Amino acid sequence: MKEMTKQVFEGLKVADFSWNAVGPIMGSYLAKHGATVVKVESWHRPDAMRGTPPFKDLIPEPDRAANYPWLNTGKYGIALNMAKPKAVGVARQLAAWADVILDSFIPGTMKKWGLDYEEVRKFNPRVVMLSTCNQGQTGPHSHRPGFGTQLTALSGIIHLTGWPDRWPDFPFAAHTDFVAMRFGLSTLLAALDYRERTGKGQYLDLSQYEASLHLLSPAILDYNVNGRVAMRMGNRSPYAAPHGAFPCHGDDEWCAIAVSNDDEWQAFCRAMGEPDWTKDSRFATALGRKQNEDEVETLVSAWTASRSPEQVMEILQCAGVSAGVVQSGQDMNNDPQTEARGSYTYIEHPVLGVHRYTYPSFRLSKTPSQMRRGHCLGEHTEYVFTRILGMPDDEFTALLQEGVFE
Repeated sequence: MKEMTKQVFEGLKVADFSWNAVGPIMGSYLAKHGATVVKVESWHRPDAMRGTPPFKDLIPEPDRAANYPWLNTGKYGIALNMAKPKAVGVARQLAAWADVILDSFIPGTMKKWGLDYEEVRKFNPRVVMLSTCNQGQTGPHSHRPGFGTQLTALSGIIHLTGWPDRWPDFPFAAHTDFVAMRFGLSTLLAALDYRERTGKGQYLDLSQYEASLHLLSPAILDYNVNGRVAMRMGNRSPYAAPHGAFPCHGDDEWCAIAVSNDDEWQAFCRAMGEPDWTKDSRFATALGRKQNEDEVETLVSAWTASRSPEQVMEILQCAGVSAGVVQSGQDMNNDPQTEARGSYTYIEHPVLGVHRYTYPSFRLSKTPSQMRRGHCLGEHTEYVFTRILGMPDDEFTALLQEGVFE
């Protein structure tokens, strides 16, 4: 029998009060690598992702939301109605058990329940608590509620998305969620290392807005140094030409191409077979190509249009020019690279049926991640409180009858 490898976070106990994406993804990474993560929800206020489509069979019910399970892989799910006074005491038992507490409420919510860091550390001094919200725990805008969609606008990303002669456009999904999560998880790991060395916990205040500003660092620096405000450029770049997605043979088929300097331009011309137009002196330098970018794009498009995006990519990559197929969701689903790396796995879910989950994009050679399905709402309430926390059966039953576990 193959010996089971101990996971990196085996033995780590996490009380996850967070919702939507940032906090839940952090908790899911810990769970995938061995931590015992308990996700706190309520039937009266489920995680907002349970109300986000797509839904199985188009039926909008909490356990039919397709996105929720992969955001909460491997967790134990409990229902706890914090509107009930006795639920606060139960939540404090969970906080006393935890090594890590995650929350993503508006500042002051955990304090209202007596679950803020200063209170919890009195009975759990080693706890590491991470609070993640839109704009942090302090400052004049800290209590403004919202989601990553608003932060994508506030951080300037939407201002730069789209074409210069049109209104700002909204990029797919809330970009800030997937940036802030990485800052939060890295910081959390540093805090756990500190706790391991010193025996002391600490409080982490993650502003998703501030984390997202790192995406715009060049634009912010350019304004600070040169007073220049970055504007929408479509698919173009101030540092490369041609630079964009070019039409290829087929229905809505495209290939992205980026030529960053004159050497790459010469390689690009050779890869295309050096048609006569490439010898035009106006295109010989990067500055000249930027000044005549509309014409360059038209000529490049005429070359790509007769070839498949895969052909364009292969020809240019072999010549040392950056190029990549613009893939659709269907393309990504059938990508041979992700298939070869085992990027996905399929696990039976009691409501969704066989459901696909994504492995972490990194691989730990000695302690690879382990996947368990996402939970249904309140699925593990009894198990967590009676088996993990050791609550007597009669106490659990009494609290259940009073509506605490709803």
